[in-house]
Amino acid sequence: MHQKEHEAAIAAFIRDTGITRCPTACVLPTQGLVAPADRAALARYTAARSRAQQQKIAARERPFAGCLIGAGLGE
Repeated sequence: MHQKEHEAAIAAFIRDTGITRCPTACVLPTQGLVAPADRAALARYTAARSRAQQQKIAARERPFAGCLIGAGLGE
């Protein structure tokens, strides 16, 4: 991979995911100190990802929400 292709791939990744720092650097024990701004960025990323996952789960379950109502379960 040439330098320009490498830079384009990195730019595309950042543009698509919004990740600009390595999340594992904030999670795993290291010898260095993690800046508070990086910890805050990881917390925001984690919260946004969790919300997105919950929304996907809710959207998948929504079509089946009424299936059990009035199905005569236990009768």
